[in-house]
Amino acid sequence: MAAGLRVMDLSLLAVAFPIAYAVRKGLAGPTLPGLYPMARYWPFVVLALLVWIGAASLSRVYDVYRTRSISSELLRMSRAVGMQALLVAASGFLLHQHDVSRLLVGTHLAISWALLCSSRVVVRFVAHAVRRRGYNTRTFAVVGTDELSLDLRTALLSRAHWGYEFAGFVLDGPSPGRKLPGNVLGSVDELASVLERHVIDLVVIAAATERMKDLERAVAVCDEQGVPVKLAVDLLPGRNAHLEVEELEGIPLLSLASGPQDLFPLLAKRAFDIVLSFLGLLVLSPILAIVALAVRLDSPGPVLFRQRRVGLNGREFTLYKLRSMRLGAEDELHALREHNEADGPVFKMREDPRVTAVGRFIRRTSLDELPQLWNVLRGEMSVVGPRPPLPEEVRRYERWQRRRLSMKPGITCTWQISGRSDLEFDRWMELDLAYIDGWSLWRDLRIVAQTIPAVLLRRGAR
Repeated sequence: MAAGLRVMDLSLLAVAFPIAYAVRKGLAGPTLPGLYPMARYWPFVVLALLVWIGAASLSRVYDVYRTRSISSELLRMSRAVGMQALLVAASGFLLHQHDVSRLLVGTHLAISWALLCSSRVVVRFVAHAVRRRGYNTRTFAVVGTDELSLDLRTALLSRAHWGYEFAGFVLDGPSPGRKLPGNVLGSVDELASVLERHVIDLVVIAAATERMKDLERAVAVCDEQGVPVKLAVDLLPGRNAHLEVEELEGIPLLSLASGPQDLFPLLAKRAFDIVLSFLGLLVLSPILAIVALAVRLDSPGPVLFRQRRVGLNGREFTLYKLRSMRLGAEDELHALREHNEADGPVFKMREDPRVTAVGRFIRRTSLDELPQLWNVLRGEMSVVGPRPPLPEEVRRYERWQRRRLSMKPGITCTWQISGRSDLEFDRWMELDLAYIDGWSLWRDLRIVAQTIPAVLLRRGAR
């Protein structure tokens, strides 16, 4: 199946070029120059096809096709096309291919993406319809009879569009005292003969961690006879981290990470941070200058307030804000602790006597946060992410709260649009962890869009 998909994708990429050429040629006019004959562009098409092979491999477009969701497949396809665009642009620059129309290249990539995604939807629809009618099916056996084994059988059969048919159970111990929802094919010691007597396309092993050593032989038998194996092991129940299997010098590794790890979306997030912070500093520089002058005239002391904060995985950095308190305000904090209105390790006081007149205004309008765009540009922060805590706050965190440090801190996040200072500390932490677990670039864009009215309406600002 994967080989057929590769051929189809390469064919669609090749077909996309004459379509893109015709579209671009139709746009030619006084403002757009004409194009060279199409034959001159075929080296570019060959380059795009070669680059696609690498981009598709890096994006794992052709891995585990049958059980993958359509949304996951389209995401991988989009990621591969995006990577192809970057690699083609870099290759064209290195090879000095500056005579290729950038609009033509962009049109080709857009049409390629549309054709590839459309073809996947059609292929998936046809494949699902065929499997539901009993064609192109695969049989599977489950090694084990505990609850995990029964759940795996139910999960595979509940997705009729995957096309799996249940052959039976293989006992990994004494016969269970209850009736099983299927045939018993034999014991795990007889697995070799079971595979010889029955048509089995897949063996699913549901193993408790203490039984792994006993089932090593079962895996070896399947490998010996060329039958694929899926091993379901409940190693770490109750974990929050995303688990991924990788290989290092032939050694299988289970990677667990609670924060986002996908390279391409994280690169896109960083690019978004750089562009927005640079434009923000450029466009807002007159406002920054006016506010800085107001801060300077309102009270003695520096315009900028520098403070050590904790960032990604415990890295400390210097955070910049426009000063909103009088000089020496941090030294007065200890005397005000008894007036703290916030729970948890943070300090909040609605009528803080240390705040200056200008400081009160720039806090309520969040203008004091603008210099943090420089932290974003430097890579210490992101536009969207959990707020960077103080080192002494982190030292007082409960263990589950430290997981919010697994992502780069930001200027705004879910807490900003959900009440800010009006939130209880534990709710604040829960929102940050929910943001990390469900992170996507589109969610960042929505948070940025929702932050604007939250700041203008001063919801929860102190």
